[in-house]
Amino acid sequence: MLSENFVKSLVPALIVRQLGITDYTKSWREMQSFTASRTSKTPDEIWQTEHPPVFTLGLNRKEVRLPAQSPVNHVPVVNTDRGGKITYHGPGQVIIYLLLDLKRRQLNIRQLVSLIEASVITLLANHNIIAVARKDAPGVYVDGFKIASLGLRVKNHCCYHGLSLNINMDLAPFLAIDPCGYADLKMTQTNHLGVEQTSQDMGEQLLVILSGQLRKQLNMMENVA
Repeated sequence: MLSENFVKSLVPALIVRQLGITDYTKSWREMQSFTASRTSKTPDEIWQTEHPPVFTLGLNRKEVRLPAQSPVNHVPVVNTDRGGKITYHGPGQVIIYLLLDLKRRQLNIRQLVSLIEASVITLLANHNIIAVARKDAPGVYVDGFKIASLGLRVKNHCCYHGLSLNINMDLAPFLAIDPCGYADLKMTQTNHLGVEQTSQDMGEQLLVILSGQLRKQLNMMENVA
């Protein structure tokens, strides 16, 4: 667990919350409420969590292959307000939600996506995994397999939702969908790539890298001002 003093020292006006396992819909509604009620003085927040099994469907719902459901093995499908199409969340997957005032940080959505992707790539490089981003398909990939997915929502220049990184989870539910709308896209995870660390540990490492990237971006703003 990151200490409170360490968290506060990472980036000015940034609060990091480690929430453990949370219900997806409850977390989503809390993000909406936080974003709707924030002011220009509200500190930005980053939330680390994991979710019980759930498929989430973004705003781009055209030609999406929905998972076949059975009474024996039913996983809920939640229509959400993030960008993108359909994906799966489950235990053993790191979820990082970024609740940021993009106007205050002078970030556009493309810059934020690149910052997130670069942070994941750095984390994986620290574990000797070579990963890349793709201009045509947001996310992070290893040898053509997708390991991290992104989906964001921007309202009044503030964003919420974020990223998921596969660590040590059941990947089988991804076979029931076209992940992020791409047929035949295969998924992978750090456990399959020789990293024997928990989702909690990998999440904490990613928090430090993401926070450092945001601090670096903030310092660049101050130097320009």
